[in-house]
Amino acid sequence: MTKTASNPPLAGQVAVITGAGRGIGRAIALTLAELGARTVLCGRSREALEQTSATIQNSGGQSSVIECDVTDLHSVEALAERIERTFHRIDVLVNNAGIGGAGGPLHLLAPDNWDRVLNTNLRGVYYCIRSLAPLMIKAHSGHIINISSLAGKNALPNGAAYAASKWGLNGLSYSVAEELRAHNIRVSLICPGSTHTEFSPHPGKNAEKMLQASDVAHVVAMIVTQAPQSFASEILLRPTQKP
Repeated sequence: MTKTASNPPLAGQVAVITGAGRGIGRAIALTLAELGARTVLCGRSREALEQTSATIQNSGGQSSVIECDVTDLHSVEALAERIERTFHRIDVLVNNAGIGGAGGPLHLLAPDNWDRVLNTNLRGVYYCIRSLAPLMIKAHSGHIINISSLAGKNALPNGAAYAASKWGLNGLSYSVAEELRAHNIRVSLICPGSTHTEFSPHPGKNAEKMLQASDVAHVVAMIVTQAPQSFASEILLRPTQKP
């Protein structure tokens, strides 16, 4: 992360990033801080969030850490109340928190594993939008970015629960985008292919050819700096060479 410019494009704005302690969420947080936003880092692991925050602050950026479990409505509502009380605004919400796992044929998948994936990847986004969008509506401004997956566009054998959560997230995003346009709130969806992070191994794939977390963060930067008269509804992100 480099030091912010003297007049960065997101100066004075507040950006909330879920799952900001590692991987894609961490890369997005660093990038938004570079753009001048006050980043609010959310997740279940305070230690990982503190590490991201330290990197931002050591580079001259601003960040705050708030522990939050997106699968718990009360936890998300407490997050929203604290943001309103402390910052009085939210300009960017990045719904990045998500989990994979739950592999194998659907008919062998334990119901608890199904619930764990759907509650994190889909219900958690609903909770965040339900709790935080009212602040944007009040300001008649804001940008919501949902991090989905190409698994939400294609079949994923032995990953049906994950695919279902991302197909559902895509439909949610398209629909809420239409609901919030009248409030001058832009909703964007990013669908990356397999992305290499130290916490998300992809056996059999060449990590050097895979997407990197910084590639997804770059797309977020493009979205939040887009001219106000338009918005990117959906971006499919693929590696140049198949890994």
